Amino acid sequence: VEMVIAGAGGMVALALFARRQLRLTTPLIDVRLFADKAFSGVVVANLLSVLGLSGVVFFLSQFFQLVGGYSPMQAGLAELPAAVAAMVFGLLAGVFVRFWSRRVLLASGLALVGAGLASLTLVGPSTAYPRIGGALFVVGAGLGLAYTVANDLIVAGVAPGRVGAAAAISETAYELGMALGIATLGSVVAAVYRGLTIPPGVHAGVAAQAKQTLGGANQAAAMLPADQADQLLTAARGAFTDGLIAAAGVGSALLLASATVVWLLLKPTPQPGRVSPCSKVNTLSGS
Repeated sequence: VEMVIAGAGGMVALALFARRQLRLTTPLIDVRLFADKAFSGVVVANLLSVLGLSGVVFFLSQFFQLVGGYSPMQAGLAELPAAVAAMVFGLLAGVFVRFWSRRVLLASGLALVGAGLASLTLVGPSTAYPRIGGALFVVGAGLGLAYTVANDLIVAGVAPGRVGAAAAISETAYELGMALGIATLGSVVAAVYRGLTIPPGVHAGVAAQAKQTLGGANQAAAMLPADQADQLLTAARGAFTDGLIAAAGVGSALLLASATVVWLLLKPTPQPGRVSPCSKVNTLSGS
C-alpha cells in the first residue's frame, strides 16, 4: 500500500512539474522536446537500455568475487572486454554511419547488447571465464555503437539553441535508468536469492543471515562445521547465480524492447554523414 501511495504521489508531482515547465520561458527541462517522436524514442530507448544493463553489471562484479573467487582487481579486469569493445565500436560508429542509417545502427547496437545479456542467462557457478568475457565483449560492442549514435541523434536533431536542453534530458535519462536498473533488477536478484535452500541442521539465526546476501552466507559459513559450510556456500552461490540469470533475462528483454522502440519511431530513411565530434561514448563505468 505504501508503495502504491508513493507511486501515485510521484506521478502527481511529475505531472505538476511538467505543467510548470511548459509555462516557463526558460524551463529547467524543456518537455516540449518530447513532442518529436524520434527524440522521445531515442531518450526512452536510452533509459530502458541503461535500466536493463546497469543492474546486471552491478551484480556481475559480485558474481566474479563471491562466486568465482576473484579479487576486486581481478573482477574489474574481468569486465574490461566490455569497456574496450565500447570504446572501439564507439569510434567505429563514425565509419559505420556512412554506410548504414542511424536507425539501423542504433537498433542493431541495442539488439547486440540484448543478445549479450541473453547469453549470460546460460552461465553457472563454474562457467569458464572466456564464455562470460565473450558475452561482455558483445555487450560492450553494442553499447559503443548504440550510445554514440543515440547521443548524436539527440543533439543533432534539435535546434542549436536547444542543444543544451536536449543533452540534459539525455543525461537525466541515463542517470534515472541506472538508478532504476540497480533497484529493479536488484530486487529480482534478491527475490530469487532468498529462495535459497538451507542445508538441514543449520541454526535458524545462521540460516536467516545466509538468506540476506551472499556475503552474509559467506560469514554464516564461517560459523559452521566444514561439511555444512561447504553445503551452504554451494547452495548460496547457486541461488545467487540463479538471481543473476533472472536479472540478465529481464535486462535482455528490456534491451530488445528498446531496439524495437527505436526501429518503430525513427524514420527508415538513410542518414549519411559522420557522427558529430561532440558525441560521447558511454561505457559500463559511467557516461
